[in-house]
Amino acid sequence: MTVLPPFSLVIPAFNEANRIGQSLRGALNYLEATSPQSELIVVNDGSTDATSAVVREVFAASTVIATRLIEHSPNRGKGAAVREGLLAATKPIGLFSDADFSTPIDETPKLIQPIAAGEVDVAFGSRALDRRLIGHRQPWRREQGGRVFNLIVRAATALPFWDTQCGFKAFRLEVFRPILERAKTDGFGFDVELLYLARRANLRMREIPVRWNHYDGSKVSFARDSLRMLQEIAALRLRR
Repeated sequence: MTVLPPFSLVIPAFNEANRIGQSLRGALNYLEATSPQSELIVVNDGSTDATSAVVREVFAASTVIATRLIEHSPNRGKGAAVREGLLAATKPIGLFSDADFSTPIDETPKLIQPIAAGEVDVAFGSRALDRRLIGHRQPWRREQGGRVFNLIVRAATALPFWDTQCGFKAFRLEVFRPILERAKTDGFGFDVELLYLARRANLRMREIPVRWNHYDGSKVSFARDSLRMLQEIAALRLRR
C-alpha cells in the first residue's frame, strides 16, 4: 500500500447503522496500514437508528487511529455535516467520503498525493471522466438525471467540471477553511457551492477519475432531492 501523509477522514452519516460498522472497520484498517497519524471523524447527522451506538462500538476498539464522533440533533443535512467535520479536522488535509465508500477507500492516494505534493488545493473524485472505472452502475433514470443536473450546474455556475456530486473530495485546509466558514448550503447541493467558492477564490482544483460503485440504500431521493438541489443552485446564484 502507498504510504500517505497524515490527513483527516470525515464521514457524514444519517441512519447508516446497517453498514457503517463495516465501512469504519475498513477505513481504520486502511489508515493503520497507510497513514497511522491520520484521524477519522464521523458526523452523525441526527440519525434515528443505532448509527451512533455502532460508531462508538467500532471506535472503542481503535488503538492506533485517533477517532471522534460529532453528534447533530436534529438532522441538519449532509452539507452541514461535512462542513462541521472538516472544520473540526486537525490535520493539514481533509478528505470526506460517503459512508458506503462507493468510491473505495484505496482510491485515497489519487486525491491526497496531489495536495501533499503542493500541486493543487482541491482534489475531487469524478465518475464522468472515465466511466470504465464504474463497476456497479446506478439505475438508468438516476444516471441520466445526474448528467442533466451537471449540465444545469455548468450553465448556472460556469464550473468546468463534469461531476460535482461524487462523494469523495479532499482539501488543503489551510486555504480551504475560510470557504467552509462562508458556505451556507446544508443540503445535497453543498458540493457545488464548495467548488464554486473555491474557483472564485482562485484555488487550484483538479477533477480526478476514480473507481465507483452504486450501492442500494442511498439517502438521495431522485424526485425530492433533485428539485431541492436545483433550488440550492438557484439560491447560490442569487447570493453570489
